[in-house]
Amino acid sequence: MTIYLDHHATTPLDPRVLEAMLPYFTTKFGNPGSVHSFGEEAREAVDASRQTIASLIGAEASEIVFTSGATESNNLAIRGVAERKRRRGNHLVSVKTEHPAVLDPLALLAERDYEVTLLDVEPQDSPLAGYLDPARVAHAIRDDTCLVSVMLANNEIGVLQPIAEIAAVCKSRGVLLHCDATQAVGKVPVDVRQLDVDLMSFTAHKFYGPKGIGALYVRRRDPVVRLATQIAGGGQEQGRRSGTLNVPGIVGMAEALRLACAEMASDTQRIASLRDELARGIFAAIPSARLVGPALDATDKLGQPLRLANNLNVRFPGTDGEALMLSMPDLAVSSGAACSSMNDEPSHVLRALGLSSDEARSCLRFGLGRFTTAAEIAEAIRLGAGAVQKVTQFGG
Repeated sequence: MTIYLDHHATTPLDPRVLEAMLPYFTTKFGNPGSVHSFGEEAREAVDASRQTIASLIGAEASEIVFTSGATESNNLAIRGVAERKRRRGNHLVSVKTEHPAVLDPLALLAERDYEVTLLDVEPQDSPLAGYLDPARVAHAIRDDTCLVSVMLANNEIGVLQPIAEIAAVCKSRGVLLHCDATQAVGKVPVDVRQLDVDLMSFTAHKFYGPKGIGALYVRRRDPVVRLATQIAGGGQEQGRRSGTLNVPGIVGMAEALRLACAEMASDTQRIASLRDELARGIFAAIPSARLVGPALDATDKLGQPLRLANNLNVRFPGTDGEALMLSMPDLAVSSGAACSSMNDEPSHVLRALGLSSDEARSCLRFGLGRFTTAAEIAEAIRLGAGAVQKVTQFGG
C-alpha cells in the first residue's frame, strides 16, 4: 500500500470534479472567445464558474482573473502593482517565510530599482512559531511602500497569519495588501471582504481540482486596484491576462471549490483528528521527535486554530529528511516545498524559525487530505518509526 501524505504539494482530483469537466474536453469544446454557438456554450460555462468561485470567497465575478495557477497569480499581483507607472513608490514588504512564488518575483524586482523588506516571524521556541505580528508590518511600512504581501497559510508549517489585522494596518497607511491564499482556500473559510485584502492568489489543485488553473482576486472598489499587464495578447480577462481560457480547468476549479466549501466542516474535523493521531503515534514511537511550527492546539485572539488541520511538520534529530524518505518509499511525504524540492539548500521557512541547517534538513512535512484513512495513518506511523530506526542505525 502506497500512502499519500503530501497534500500541500498537490491534491488528487476528486472524481466528481472530473465528471463536471469531461464534457468540456469533448462535446463542449468551443473557444469562449468565439461568437458562434460553440463559443457561446463555453462562455456561459466560464461565466457561471466565475460567479460560483467569486460567491464562495465573497467577491464579485468581475474581480476574478483566471490564470495558470498561483505562481502566475502571485507574479501578476506583485509585479502588476510594482510595475504600474502610477504607483505609490518602489518599496515592497513581505515575509521571510513566504513561498518562492512570492519571494522570487520580489528578488527580481530587488535587482532593479525596487527595495524589498522581508519581515521576521515568531521563532520555533514560541508556541506561535511562524506567526507574523501585525506590529512588524506597521513598523516596516514607509511613505514609498506600494505593496505588502503576506500569505494566509504557510505551506510548510501550516501557520495561519492574521490577515484581517494586517489589512487594517495597510489600510490605515494607504498601502495595498496582496495575500497568497494558495494553502488556505478550500481548507478554511476565506472571505475577501472580511479579510479586506486587495489582491488574493489561489489555485485549484490544492483543493482537489485540476492542475494548470488558478485565479487572482483583484479588488474593484475602495480602492480600485490596477495592474500592469504581464501577459499581452488577445485581451482576455479584461486585458489583465491574455490567453485562451482553460474552460475544462475553470469548470473543474469551480466545482472543486464548491465541494470543498460544502464539505469543509466535516473534512476539517475528520482530518484534524487523523493529524493528531499521527502526531501522537510519531511522538510515542520516536521520543526524540519534535514538532515544528505552532503548537497543534494553538489558537488566535478569536480562539480559532492557528494551524491548518491537515498540517504536521516534525523534526527527527540526528537524521536527514531525504534519507528518511528514501527509507520509506511507500510513504509519500515531503522535506520542504514541492516547488523547490530540487534545491539542495535547507528550507528557508525552517531557517527563518531559527533552526540550523542540519535541523532544517532533519524535518519532514506530512499533509493529510480528504481521502486519507485511519488505516493509512497507522501504517504511516509504522513506516516512519522504522525509517528513523534504520537511518539512525546507519548514521542518517
